[in-house]
Amino acid sequence: MSTVAAAPERFRNPASSEDKDALFARLSARFGDRLSRNEVLREQHANTLTWLKVQAPDAVFFAETAEEVSEAVSACAAARVPVIPFGVGSSLEGQLNAPHGGLSLDLSRMNAILAVRENDLDCAVQAGVTRKQLNAHLRDTGLFFPVDPGADASLGGMAATRASGTNAVRYGTMRDAVLGLTAVLADGRIVTTGGRARKSSAGYDLTRLLVGSEGTLGVITELTLKLYGIPETVLSGVCPFETLEGACNATIAALQMGLPLARIELLDEVQVRGCNAYSKLSLPETPTLFLEFHGSEAGAREQVETFAAIARAEGGGALDWAARPEDRNRLWQARHDAYWAARGLRPGGDLIATDVCVPISALAACVAETKQDIERLGLLAPIVGHVGDGNFHVMPLIDPDSAEERTRVRAFLDRLVDRALRFEGTCTGEHGIGQGKIGYLFAEHGAGVDVMIAIKKALDPLNILNPGKIFAAGY
Repeated sequence: MSTVAAAPERFRNPASSEDKDALFARLSARFGDRLSRNEVLREQHANTLTWLKVQAPDAVFFAETAEEVSEAVSACAAARVPVIPFGVGSSLEGQLNAPHGGLSLDLSRMNAILAVRENDLDCAVQAGVTRKQLNAHLRDTGLFFPVDPGADASLGGMAATRASGTNAVRYGTMRDAVLGLTAVLADGRIVTTGGRARKSSAGYDLTRLLVGSEGTLGVITELTLKLYGIPETVLSGVCPFETLEGACNATIAALQMGLPLARIELLDEVQVRGCNAYSKLSLPETPTLFLEFHGSEAGAREQVETFAAIARAEGGGALDWAARPEDRNRLWQARHDAYWAARGLRPGGDLIATDVCVPISALAACVAETKQDIERLGLLAPIVGHVGDGNFHVMPLIDPDSAEERTRVRAFLDRLVDRALRFEGTCTGEHGIGQGKIGYLFAEHGAGVDVMIAIKKALDPLNILNPGKIFAAGY
């Protein structure tokens, strides 16, 4: 199966430098210093945590209301200037790059929590609210928002990339968490989709269309989100295994028997070594599962005992569990810092964070083949993953000056995706397509990409919303 990247996008009839200057002058007159053309700021807004080259926008605008977003998008549409939505800059596949220049629309100041409806277990927030900010606000209500991608991402950005994370095995992804949203379309119209009802049969599901669209169909400005009650008891555990296959098989067995795990994360021995050094842990350097159990006190402890028995049957060691919040938080902070821990394994090296997702039954075989490929190529590439839903990450570290290493890693990434698709999986479980996985999208969806492009053309006929992302359709 071919995974050759798509041809570079053509951006027809782009604005001239003079037209851009005139547009930014008007926006500056209207919004003052909230419109900036500072070079350092522009490069920060094209930050990319991958090997993709930074492509900075021409200007950055800090919006504060949906109406201001609408005004800016309308002005950009009239001048044929691209608009790139920006949350906190934590996306991993170049979603923030500006390959055709344009305006980076920073939503970080739109960070108001508008309503919390405790009886209905939902809330309304502006797009710039981060997940940690929301959970801090909810702490005294007995509720929490469970989607946790690790980074303290903005909720608007999480919706735009259809993020998931460590809690997805029990609570689902952003696709499941968003009840409704408000977005600004390419012509400046403000639309509200969905509502607060837990289900609806009314018309097309525009909420799900915009969730995961990576800023190519609209700029999300407000969200209505599901909330959950904080469990009575939360227990976290660490369980070492003799082999990766054993850890994966224990995960599969636990899920197949219906054990209600809240989190189950896999770290291979390389990643454990990095976490020990970075987060000052003392774990055995062997494939390891991090787990979390939610429920009543008796129920959570029963889950621990049941999983411990499953683990033993698959070559697992003692399940070391913790109930104190400070102990649990230390463990999960180490998991969230896995990216930085991996970087520390090769100081000065580049790290490429990628992910795939496969059906649970194929997880052990896919991870085992991936590990064999890493060892055959002689790569330093930790594996870490949200294995409860079949999603795992590989993070090759390479010498930035070595063309030979880059070639080896590119071939490895191609085979990783080919392998996931062979197991009827996907080229990305949560990172999204952005710029980095465009060719893989075609390999996965084939003619379905033409349907996606038709939707893009219908909603964004001038191709100003985050052009060059997902499928790079020039028109």
